Amino acid sequence: MQKTIIRNMYNLFSCKVILIVLFCFLTTLESYGQKGSFNYDNKFSKKDYYFGITLGFNTSRYRIEKHELLINNDSIMAVNALYGPGFNLGIVANIKLGRFFDFRFLLPTLSFADRRVQYNMTDNSVIEKKIESVFLEFPVHFRYKSKPYKDFRVFVVSGIRYSIDLASNSRSRKADDLLKLTQHDLAIEFGLGFQVFFPYFILSPEIKFSYGVLDLHARDENLSFSSTIDKLFSRGFAISLHFEG
Repeated sequence: MQKTIIRNMYNLFSCKVILIVLFCFLTTLESYGQKGSFNYDNKFSKKDYYFGITLGFNTSRYRIEKHELLINNDSIMAVNALYGPGFNLGIVANIKLGRFFDFRFLLPTLSFADRRVQYNMTDNSVIEKKIESVFLEFPVHFRYKSKPYKDFRVFVVSGIRYSIDLASNSRSRKADDLLKLTQHDLAIEFGLGFQVFFPYFILSPEIKFSYGVLDLHARDENLSFSSTIDKLFSRGFAISLHFEG
């Protein structure tokens, strides 16, 4: 039931994001056709800091390091990680560090993720373990921006993200055929995007990749689906829209 709700929310949110992007691009093209419309020079270049919100959808999975016990396992033949959908929303704070650099933190960001681990059994059956997570995330980034061209410029961004899985404890109390995961994760993030300066806000579409550096697997040799896995690391890809002003 929870899986269905998350998937429906993800599909609805994705449609809304696409419509917002199309609307903003059409508005931008129209504004470029008007002479003397330089919102960056007249307003945003004078601001040392500003705030906003971020909306996005993501897809993520685990990078699996298999344990040597998998070789001689009687029931499990292979273990693979599959991507799953999710979405995120949060608050953006941006501080200018000179003309081309920004310090950014998104505090806090609420992120929903649906990851899957697939087991190929020796009897040719396939078993999938669906892991639904709700993360409270704290990303901290540095951004390098190009020189503005009218009301448009591109940027690259990199930083780190700490996250805590609010659903981790509840999963550990379920049946013993599920994987046990730790609550805390730390990831390195990098991406790129562009800014469009409107009269009253800045639209910043962004593509970002994340690589977790902490082992998320609370390994238990007494659990069949856990004993064949040594370590789990998070991997993710997100498309976000930042609305700032």
